[in-house]
Amino acid sequence: MRLPETRDLFARKLHFPASRDEVLETVGETELSPPDGESTTIRTVIERSDVETFDSVDDLYDALMMLVGAQFIGRRYYDDRGGMPGDEESEVSF
Repeated sequence: MRLPETRDLFARKLHFPASRDEVLETVGETELSPPDGESTTIRTVIERSDVETFDSVDDLYDALMMLVGAQFIGRRYYDDRGGMPGDEESEVSF
């Protein structure tokens, strides 16, 4: 499952406020597929947190977004306004 699809999954499968145990039991084994890298499960990500209760879908989704690894970020150091950081020679000004 792609990361943005998890918000809908949480809304469909859980009732809020939801305890950490309820989240892990209900959707914990759902596999998350990053754009690049090795997949992981919601359980693996949520277990990095010490939050015991999620008050809303947004609360849970925000926690998930903060805890996923670098493989979910996409192109690291990408800047659509110019070159790579420190590459002043290719810098373009409009």
